[in-house]
Amino acid sequence: MSKPFSRRAVLSGVAASLTALPAQGQAPAGLRTLEARPGKAPLSGARETSILGFDGTTPGPVQRYSQGDELAVRFLNRLDRPATIHWHGLRGDNAMEGVAPLTQAPVAPGASFDYRRKLADPGLFCYRPSVYGATPELMGRGLKGLLVVDEPTPLQADADLLLVLDDWLLDDAGQVVGGFDDPAAARGAGRIGSLLCVNGKAAPAAQSLAPGARVRLRLANLSNARIMVLSVAGAQPFVIAIDSQPCEAFEPIRRSVPVAPGARFELMFDMPETEGAKASLTLRGPNGEDRDLLVAQAKGQKTPKRAPIASLPQNPALPPEIRLAGARKVDLVIEPRRSGVGPIWTINGAPTKAYEGPALFKVARGSAVTLGFVNRSGVALAMHIHGQCMRLLHDLDDGWEPYWRNGVIVPPGKSKHAAFVAESPGKWAIHDDILEHEAGGLATWFEVA
Repeated sequence: MSKPFSRRAVLSGVAASLTALPAQGQAPAGLRTLEARPGKAPLSGARETSILGFDGTTPGPVQRYSQGDELAVRFLNRLDRPATIHWHGLRGDNAMEGVAPLTQAPVAPGASFDYRRKLADPGLFCYRPSVYGATPELMGRGLKGLLVVDEPTPLQADADLLLVLDDWLLDDAGQVVGGFDDPAAARGAGRIGSLLCVNGKAAPAAQSLAPGARVRLRLANLSNARIMVLSVAGAQPFVIAIDSQPCEAFEPIRRSVPVAPGARFELMFDMPETEGAKASLTLRGPNGEDRDLLVAQAKGQKTPKRAPIASLPQNPALPPEIRLAGARKVDLVIEPRRSGVGPIWTINGAPTKAYEGPALFKVARGSAVTLGFVNRSGVALAMHIHGQCMRLLHDLDDGWEPYWRNGVIVPPGKSKHAAFVAESPGKWAIHDDILEHEAGGLATWFEVA
């Protein structure tokens, strides 16, 4: 059985601006199209940056559906290199995962691929390429976007806002710096950009909202490597969903949360009731070098006071408990190689062949699995499992945290354990969501029969 909610749980995820993204309109019956192509983006405001984007923009157009709809997208590759679309965070449907070369061949320049899959779960997801070895550059040049699946009865809110958090490494001319295969980045913290952006524009973002307005924030960290520790001032946030799955609404400790690349979070908070008062979201930096990502100011007519913030309905498709006693136990001992050519990272003492090598393990459908992530490096890892939802196990006892996750932050020199029930057949990736680590060999897979 799950343990009662633990206040020592510190969650991944808040941040940035309240600037709304442009949503893609509903298309007629049939396939929507998403085209990967070069484009220009005013990231820094003063100059346009050459990017690669879905429909030529970064982030790409929001894909919005209702729970139970079919996602039906024709991907058109107008790039000069292979690409895919990986639907990050969706459970099941292995053939539509978009992970090359594990679940499909990469889509060649000038070719197309049709993605069709049932959207059984509501929540905030994202879409991006996944081509082993090439993902860091494809994403680092701008190929990313949000997928929203709305629940049948949304929570009451005065503003429903979508946020993409990102960073960019630009040169003096405002263009993307190359060197995406830098071994130092693959061995270290990954590619960290100096320009912080919210919804494709330089931070900080500014927003005006009515005093007392209730805000639903749906946010995703779509940077290549930056693990963001964010703090909220001037408002009390409640976490209502993590990595696309609802949780019992709770207040994060010190109003602060760490959010890894690829993580998605939903928060609700009420704006200050005093005209002119501000609510801010801040990226915590080393040595007190904090940076504002958003400054929201209360302006206009005061909103009537609402009932206390409520929780979203829990997902009945996920198991109420995981039988840990009979679980298949698998450890991944992770460390960088000291020297030699080939993959920089090793798993269980050997360089992997990533998605072209043998499965790390195989289990029958319905089996419980516990994964131990043993980090023997000097940098943090953001370990991610595809197609499943897992519970982070407590470090000191046999319980688990009261929320579902796709990814786990593993501090340097530490170990973390997570459990899941293998629900969907197919070949599923396990990798570090710090993309330079994945491309450097920190990737493997398992099979559900």
